Amino acid sequence: MARLFSRTDKRFWSQWWYTVDRQMITLVALLFACGAIMAFAASPSVAESIGRGGYYLLYKQIAFLSLAFVAFIGVSMLPPRAIKLLAVLMFVGAVVGLALTLFAGTSIKGATRWIIIAGVSVQPVEFIKPAFAVVMASLLAGHCHTINKHTLAATGLLALVVLLLFAQPDIGQSALLIFLWGGIFFLAGGSMRIISTLVIAGMGLAMYAYYNIAHFHNRINLFFDPSSGNSYQIDKAMDAIRGSGFTGTGLGEGQVKSFLPDAHSDYVFAVVAEEVGLIGGVFVMGLFLWLIYLAFSRIRYETEHWVQLSAGALISLFGLQVFLNLAVNLNILPPKGMTLPFISYGGSSLLASGVGMGMLVGLTRKRIASAARSPASHTAFAPNKISGGIL
Repeated sequence: MARLFSRTDKRFWSQWWYTVDRQMITLVALLFACGAIMAFAASPSVAESIGRGGYYLLYKQIAFLSLAFVAFIGVSMLPPRAIKLLAVLMFVGAVVGLALTLFAGTSIKGATRWIIIAGVSVQPVEFIKPAFAVVMASLLAGHCHTINKHTLAATGLLALVVLLLFAQPDIGQSALLIFLWGGIFFLAGGSMRIISTLVIAGMGLAMYAYYNIAHFHNRINLFFDPSSGNSYQIDKAMDAIRGSGFTGTGLGEGQVKSFLPDAHSDYVFAVVAEEVGLIGGVFVMGLFLWLIYLAFSRIRYETEHWVQLSAGALISLFGLQVFLNLAVNLNILPPKGMTLPFISYGGSSLLASGVGMGMLVGLTRKRIASAARSPASHTAFAPNKISGGIL
């Protein structure tokens, strides 16, 4: 084993091991382990409620967790330029998938967000998110000071994706990508006039959605006035979290998963809190927070602007998704179908999260050309190292 990962070994896996951030690898592996544990705890009850065998969803989740972990490790081994190319290809494929959902998609709960590929249900928006982060960062890095072909291309792609998502409709993911785009544009040095215009346009889209999309209107009203509709999911999730105590009921012993819809996906944190209590819930949140902190601290010393911007966009996307899922579970925000990365059930979410985190780890690896760098020799953004463009 020591020989396999020797510092003098020039094979790519040894070079990967000594250039990768092993703390980040460990934290992601722990999140995968938590996802597997919660699959054992939450999926059997849900599988039985839909008329499947008790371990039907569990087997699927373990298979997707395994594939996602392989994707995570594989993508993390790629050099930055290959990660950029992968993001472009994945972005194009996901946009095509979003368009196909409008014609051949599967409708669930009033939204058409899934397509069937080789017998497997795929949600294209999950794959577009990590690709969107890298593609937009690559386009906007060093090109935001004036309106040019790069800013126009980035704005046009944002508009295309948002229009496709609105047609499903998927307001939450649209808002997430608009917010992420604005953050990338701001960090890249973009014009405040354009950012202000984007904010106004986003508010206009939100108002349009409120008055024209029934389920969005109802969710907003229900959040501010629980008596205005059926708040069953929110109430049950909050009851499970409030009644969990310090240690919870024990793994597999919780009750909320038996009658709470989406207990294995959107509301999986309610199951976590009920079964492992405050201690377990804080542990899971601590893993997310420590991973986010490590990633941000790691990219401070990156010298290539597009790489720093891409890594920052990826970890911001990851953090936003974690925050939105937990906020919904804790009734801080209106309900939204946002999964908890690596923990919630769902093949598309797991694979996309694995690829996205692999991109982040790959972009933050030490590179041979900069192995001798020291923190004192770098600023947050090194203007003499700007490398923009899509390829």
